[in-house]
Amino acid sequence: MKPVVLGLGLALLASAAFAQAPNTLTAAEKAGGWKLLFDGKDLAGWKGFKTDKPDAGWTVKDGVLGPTKGVSKDIVTKQNYENFDLTFDWKISPLGNSGVMYHVIPVGDETYESGPEYQLLDNAHGEQPLEQAAAAYYLFAPSKDMTKPVGEWNHGRIVVDHGKVQHWLNGVKVVEYDLNSQAFKDRVAATKFKRWPQFGTGKSGAIALQMHGNPVWFENIKIKVLK
Repeated sequence: MKPVVLGLGLALLASAAFAQAPNTLTAAEKAGGWKLLFDGKDLAGWKGFKTDKPDAGWTVKDGVLGPTKGVSKDIVTKQNYENFDLTFDWKISPLGNSGVMYHVIPVGDETYESGPEYQLLDNAHGEQPLEQAAAAYYLFAPSKDMTKPVGEWNHGRIVVDHGKVQHWLNGVKVVEYDLNSQAFKDRVAATKFKRWPQFGTGKSGAIALQMHGNPVWFENIKIKVLK
């Protein structure tokens, strides 16, 4: 059996050698129109909400992006996006809470006052389903809990296609809604978001990474613009 074991070991080593490096695009991804929003080196392409430069509290270490607790504010992309497929890897701290917003416009005091949120959470937090990981925060609950144990990387995905939105978590679609539907408008009108008339109205806008007071980490942030 030794030759078989040896062969398996060599195959695993070869597979590891050809594994995709973090914060890079494969040739197929490049050909498919994917772009990196984070290259693992710096914050080029990002800025602060209503400011020209990102908050100094956001740092890059070993190819991973994260904010400093008690110091950082949200960061947003310099470019606006309307229809897109966004993927990102995220890791949360114990009992941590954060989010990724989209269609963020420079109105109001916070990114979440205009941009719908893909919730990031350690579900051990004990929050109701509408506030759990991958929810459309406070609007649509995920169909199931697909989170990995806290401290492990999760793979998130947001698809926005002419108002139709999907939230994916670790390869499973868990939320689906339509920004143009009466159901969405009714949900908004029944929540705290009704205080902000700009909420969900941006047909295009920035993508935001939230600092909610807890450590959170990001890598492999990629986007494909949809026609």
